[in-house]
Amino acid sequence: MRRDIGAVLAGLGTLLIVMAVVLPTYIVGQVVKFPLSEYETATLTGTGMSYFSATKVAPVTGVDVRATYTIKGDPSAGSSSTAVWNEFSYVYDTTNNQPVQIMTRRFAFDRKTAELVNCCGASINGNTHIRQSGVVGYVFPMNTQPQTYQVFDTTLNKPVPFTYDGTATVRGIKTYKFVEDVPPTKIGFSPLSSTQPEYYQIHLTYWVDPVTGALLNVNEAQKIFLQDPATGAQTTVLFDGDLQATPASVKQIVKLDSDGRNKLSLLGTILPIVLGILGAAALIAGILLARKPRAEEALATPESAVDAAETLAAPAPWERDGASADVIPGLETEEQHPAE
Repeated sequence: MRRDIGAVLAGLGTLLIVMAVVLPTYIVGQVVKFPLSEYETATLTGTGMSYFSATKVAPVTGVDVRATYTIKGDPSAGSSSTAVWNEFSYVYDTTNNQPVQIMTRRFAFDRKTAELVNCCGASINGNTHIRQSGVVGYVFPMNTQPQTYQVFDTTLNKPVPFTYDGTATVRGIKTYKFVEDVPPTKIGFSPLSSTQPEYYQIHLTYWVDPVTGALLNVNEAQKIFLQDPATGAQTTVLFDGDLQATPASVKQIVKLDSDGRNKLSLLGTILPIVLGILGAAALIAGILLARKPRAEEALATPESAVDAAETLAAPAPWERDGASADVIPGLETEEQHPAE
């Protein structure tokens, strides 16, 4: 019974040690992925902004603007390897209470690498002919590296370099900074003019948690304008301003990210350590229980058994060669008297 229990404990200990090794190296990679049913809202604000109002058909300057980005996953369209998310962005003039810009986007991407995949009705403002490629941008690969990533730009409709720009702390979390710098670039013609081309430039900074790949903070300085092709002079500003994520949004996003970090820590560090310790203890206890006691080991060989039998059968010293108990010092016997 003792040996059976020892064998069971040794087997259990071995299994726990194997799990401690496999959990962070393989299982975490298979289980930890970007969610299918994501739902998140981020708000950016700016002051002293300028834009061309389609409602007033005139330029508007010096106003406060709020940009709201809402991400909602489509679980039914996703799979074990691919997530499908929908984005709705709404830029609003809070000074004059009127909309500035609206954009919709549907995108599919790899749930581990954050690389865009062309499927599942991906589109920009309903245009399914735009081929989205590169990194999503709203998320970076898990275990993000300090390197340049090609991230899809929804204005240029192509991936552009996001250059690694050092580290910074966002509410206690160490992040990697990535910067997109696009100089004035022709993007076509605006409905306002068929002769003056439209130009776009942006300086966009992302703060990314390298552990989870989550985007924790954003600063976006963007300008879109029309240019006189003859003189190269700027004629009409369509949008100009600097948008920054609000403290409330950053706090909310960091909280969600911290929950994800805790799950990764549990699966990748805490559980493997606990399983390893328990496994080692069970294995050692099993080996000790499975070993035979020393007394059993002494009788385990035929020679030992014969020696033990001879020892039990041998006469006591006082019984050898007719010796009696009275020759043993200190041992007294009663004097025998004949029966009367």
